[in-house]
Amino acid sequence: MPVIAVVDYDMGNLHSVCKGLEKAGATPKVTFSPKELAEADAIVLPGVGSFDPAMQNLRARGLEQPIKEVIASGKPFLGICLGLQILFESSAEGTQPGLGIVRGKVKRFLPEPEIAIPHMGWNQLELTQPKSTLWEHLPSEPWVYFVHSYYVEPTEPQIRAATVTHGNQTVTAAIAHNNLMAVQFHPEKSSNIGLQILSNFVAQVREKVFA
Repeated sequence: MPVIAVVDYDMGNLHSVCKGLEKAGATPKVTFSPKELAEADAIVLPGVGSFDPAMQNLRARGLEQPIKEVIASGKPFLGICLGLQILFESSAEGTQPGLGIVRGKVKRFLPEPEIAIPHMGWNQLELTQPKSTLWEHLPSEPWVYFVHSYYVEPTEPQIRAATVTHGNQTVTAAIAHNNLMAVQFHPEKSSNIGLQILSNFVAQVREKVFA
């Protein structure tokens, strides 16, 4: 089974992500060791919480450069929730610079009458890259689970793999470009659809590892 490093930087419960990866057929390894990141077959960067503490924790553990290096090397990489947002250059939530791996910013939902912020609960994806390997074996508008007040806005819209509509705002829900994939929703909390997405990622890792 492919070994997938789950980055530990004290931003959220990693247990459910690891359980999801195990069910999807991988061996998860929770780590903040740059050596173990380099040795793993793929990387998952989860995260819940706020942008600035996430970036401060990553930098304090010396993980900024190793993460950039594993992505540049072509290793399969999946960001989840906050793990999507910190790939970007900056966030309206804080003042720390992000990793800057993806050009663009993180913005806050605009308030609307009778629309809750955070955007929390089940919502449907519109797949803007329907042929992405992440979406294999999924229905055309799958339901997934969200918890967020901020969303990413990439400078290059073609990297959007899915959008979601909350109130009158349609925002990026996932990005995919080569080996780099990241989602705003929580696949590990998204029942069978989420497990299929994780399984698709693991299958992509396995094909690369055992090709």
